[in-house]
Amino acid sequence: MLLTIFISINHLDFAQSPYIYKVFEFCPAPGQFVNVYPKYNEGDTYEVMLGKVENEIVGIKKGLVSLGAYGGYIVFGFDHLVENIPGKYDFKIWGNAYYLNSNPPPGVLPYGSCEPGIVMVSYDANGNGIPDDPWYELAGSEYHKPQTIKNYEITYYQPDSTKILTPNPALPFLSDTSYIRWTDNQENSGFLAKNKSHNYSYYPLWISEDSLVYEGTKLANNGQNTDGIGHFYIQYAYPFGYADNHPNENIRSNFDIDRAVDVNGNKVNLPGIHFVKVYTGVNQYCGLWGETSTEIVGAEDFHIQGVEIDVLAVKTELFHEARVYYSERELYIENLEGSSGKIYNINGQVLDSFNINSGKEKYTINLISGVYFLTIEKQNNIQTYKFNVY
Repeated sequence: MLLTIFISINHLDFAQSPYIYKVFEFCPAPGQFVNVYPKYNEGDTYEVMLGKVENEIVGIKKGLVSLGAYGGYIVFGFDHLVENIPGKYDFKIWGNAYYLNSNPPPGVLPYGSCEPGIVMVSYDANGNGIPDDPWYELAGSEYHKPQTIKNYEITYYQPDSTKILTPNPALPFLSDTSYIRWTDNQENSGFLAKNKSHNYSYYPLWISEDSLVYEGTKLANNGQNTDGIGHFYIQYAYPFGYADNHPNENIRSNFDIDRAVDVNGNKVNLPGIHFVKVYTGVNQYCGLWGETSTEIVGAEDFHIQGVEIDVLAVKTELFHEARVYYSERELYIENLEGSSGKIYNINGQVLDSFNINSGKEKYTINLISGVYFLTIEKQNNIQTYKFNVY
């Protein structure tokens, strides 16, 4: 079967980046990787740590930033309006989630290391370039579930360095079961335990306050203890709508601005967004794995230079999750592993050919300005794209 789709790509200003442009806030909750990703050095101030966060995730660097336990958050922005295009995903947030059961049977959610973060967005209505306009939550699959708690608030208390440790022989992987105390507005309280393998401060060391308060939407716990003693937990991925909840190559790590709702849960029609806030969405401790903490690796706008050539127009089974896009003389191909590609010039001459072996691959295109064609062949099916090099 031959399927040919011709799509022109308009030139866009190279000054705009499809990736994170600036980090405005970094306020992690306590966690075992908070002073590690990024690395805290003695004497570092908040401003220094903010710079380290930017060094990890601004642009296409794909470092790693940990948000800690429930409520820990980051606020970042793009250097342009991320357009809200109806019927399409608008942006992706990269995390470090992975599956342990990549092909679950019907009715079973994938599971592995899935640490869901709530995603909020903001439109720069006053045009001042800072995130001081209203925030709107992107309603994920759990938003309307009765187990989801709105207006949740939690307080963490700085640990006393002189306190007596409380190990538990039944949990030999923990050095202190009552390390950091927390209370919430649901009349609950508990502790973040300290893991023997991560035996350093979990409280953000650049913060002098005796307590930290966070608030937002809290999701139901997604962890399950599989061995009865806490050595091995699995975390079920929620169907959609949360950061660090599905692997980056999965379409369910993409986000649609059309899902924005106000504080009362009413749909909000935004032309696009400039700012994103992500915070850890569960208050959960998973034994040897420690607290559930959302991690952020980066983010990407789908609609500027790096724009999808086509996704939703393709309805065949083989190509329905494919992404092909062109950015600054580089061709990116996702979800087409096991296929092969060829690039032709306007005269039909083959200029390059390659095999696509992984879920996401990048090819540098050293071509002069002009019109070119990309064909992707998979299982004897061929799909053709047209793109321009400027």
